[in-house]
Amino acid sequence: MATFSDRCWSDLLAALRSDHPELFRPWFARLTPTEMQHGVITVRAETPAHHQYLTQHCQAAFSAAAQKVTGRLLTVSFAAPPEVPAPAIDSVPTFELEGDSLRLNKDYTFDNFVTGPCNRLAHAACVAVGQNPGQTYNPLFIHGSVGLGKTHLLQATCQAILEAHPDARIQYLSCETFTNHFIEAIEKGALNQFRYRYRHVDVLVIDDIQFLATVERSREEFFHTFNTLFQAQRQIILSADEAPAGIPSLEDRLVSRFSWGLVARIDPPCLETRMAILRKKSRLRCLELPEEVNRFIASTVAGNTRELEGALTKVAAYSQQYGSAITLALAQEALADHVAPAVRPVGITEIMKLATEQFAVRMTDLQGKRRNRSVAFPRQVCMYLARQLTPLSLDEIGGYFGRRDHTTVLHAIQTIQARRDQDPELDRTLEGLIQTLRRAVA
Repeated sequence: MATFSDRCWSDLLAALRSDHPELFRPWFARLTPTEMQHGVITVRAETPAHHQYLTQHCQAAFSAAAQKVTGRLLTVSFAAPPEVPAPAIDSVPTFELEGDSLRLNKDYTFDNFVTGPCNRLAHAACVAVGQNPGQTYNPLFIHGSVGLGKTHLLQATCQAILEAHPDARIQYLSCETFTNHFIEAIEKGALNQFRYRYRHVDVLVIDDIQFLATVERSREEFFHTFNTLFQAQRQIILSADEAPAGIPSLEDRLVSRFSWGLVARIDPPCLETRMAILRKKSRLRCLELPEEVNRFIASTVAGNTRELEGALTKVAAYSQQYGSAITLALAQEALADHVAPAVRPVGITEIMKLATEQFAVRMTDLQGKRRNRSVAFPRQVCMYLARQLTPLSLDEIGGYFGRRDHTTVLHAIQTIQARRDQDPELDRTLEGLIQTLRRAVA
């Protein structure tokens, strides 16, 4: 039996990081080959989760890297960690459920998530929970429209928890799956097993919890599951397309419990965030995306992350079809019929005029130096709306409000966002103002 030198292994990992950055994980540095025999390098994984990831996604990449650094026809094989006997649970028989295993997208990590003013609070909260599950922000409730990254953040949090606590028991599923499991348990007379499964986890993560409002018996079951986990200081993470108070037909007792921890909203990305998302996605696809093309796509597709990815995919497909580099002309041709014609952007003067009507202040007050609350709050709202609805930079926005610098504008935006996340009435007011301004330019 031969050995594989430390130097060769370091070179292999370096080649893997260079050739397959989308696969590489920080814990690869802790992997070491245990033996090399008959052209096969055996590497033992630290945890079952690591072993599953390596065998499902990394076999070919590791083998190619080994051949690249040695010049020999080698194969990398992954061995499972030593099994630890599980404690016997005589009172809880096995209850198999469809779709019961933990399935996480390997690309949904914090490293691959682009942060901006629209999602910074939600991202920071998820990072904190990933480091200390059950100790901070419990429950954590993330809400926002489709395609803004809720599922990405939920799965990234699960992966961070598993990275720090490989033995953590996590249940990650959709609300629909939870309901189907509950119905299946009733049909099989296995409610005790169902309750054990969901009430003896370290982390419960449920996506699209708004659908719980439509199923009464599942709602009752989840209420008791929530109470059991919360009292045991187990982490609960939920997502929905509305804040708890905005979910139709959701009982007050659940609205109250969902709001016990932190409720964080994700808004549509601003221009700079959309550009950052495109940079990240193009790097993951190894695409050369010129800055002018990046700005064009981000300016043209003002929707969510999924729409941005779709536009980038179409531009890349055109580039491959014509065998040419990605240029502004090619991107304009690719997206000519893909994206609806752009509407006139909201003007900052329109925002200020609407604010004068809504808050009974004068335009000169918004642009002046007064700092009393009756003027400062409407001015902060204007800055927040300008950031959400216009392509202006922080400095440009500040110029409209008495030449204030970008740090003042950023503070105003963060202040309004934090208040919006905690105050349903203010949230409805701001949403009404946003819709009014969008209708005015439609």
